[in-house]
Amino acid sequence: MNELVLLRPWWLAALPLLLALAIWQWRRGPHAGGWSRVMPPAMFAAMRALGHLQAGTRGQSVALLASATLLSLGLCGPAVPRADAPVLAGSGAILIALDMSPSVAESPALADAQAAAADLLTAAAGRPVGMLLYSGEAYEVAAPTADPATLESQIAVLGRDTMPGSGSRPASALALARRMLHASRDADLVLISDGGGVDDAARAEAERLAGDGVRLSVLTLTGPAGGSADAAALEALGSLAAPARTPSAVLRRLSQRGTLARDPALSTLAFLDLGPYLAALAGLPLLSLFRRRA
Repeated sequence: MNELVLLRPWWLAALPLLLALAIWQWRRGPHAGGWSRVMPPAMFAAMRALGHLQAGTRGQSVALLASATLLSLGLCGPAVPRADAPVLAGSGAILIALDMSPSVAESPALADAQAAAADLLTAAAGRPVGMLLYSGEAYEVAAPTADPATLESQIAVLGRDTMPGSGSRPASALALARRMLHASRDADLVLISDGGGVDDAARAEAERLAGDGVRLSVLTLTGPAGGSADAAALEALGSLAAPARTPSAVLRRLSQRGTLARDPALSTLAFLDLGPYLAALAGLPLLSLFRRRA
């Protein structure tokens, strides 16, 4: 409740106009038409007494401008975040592509890869999650399921003997992922790898995924727990990359897909709009205009 935002900031454009109107009204004077500047005071008072001139007051102008200002500020939609904002479950699938080439499976990088995959299951926020493994070839482990907890045991038992063969062909993993996600809208693919085997074929498959509307994120296994492959080439495959040991950026992307940010029409549910209360205050200056005069 400590962050103030404006839901409709374009209404701020009305404030300079009101300021210009206030300056013009002040220079014009309190009497309509400026008769007080061209008529002798006695004649002006007589004309007012006869009802031929309706003289306003600065108080009326101030009340009207104050009311208009409060109304404009209310229309701006000042709001604070709601602690009880509803969360909507996302509908698009999440697919985890895990590199099980010897450079990962036979090194400390495997533990980082398993931990990162477990974090992805937590960030799913109700979305279906599937998994595939690849080395020289890619193999489907589980189609996207609404119960990602079933993947926890499969992730935990991964080892150096899990995958047959050797090599590292991320292109085969991306091609299999595209087939697995062809019927899923708003899907995410997360590639966990040390970067081995990134070639023109992998880059072409990544472009096909982007063309199908699949968001590709990359978690890199680098440093003491990773291989010596080109990490920059691996990161270039996806639209977002982060180290597997600190995957917070990728986790935020996945969890945001299940929040109100997915639908602009529902985003206001995340905030308490104070605009109606501020606009209601605009009626207070107007009350002075209804005073009975003798």
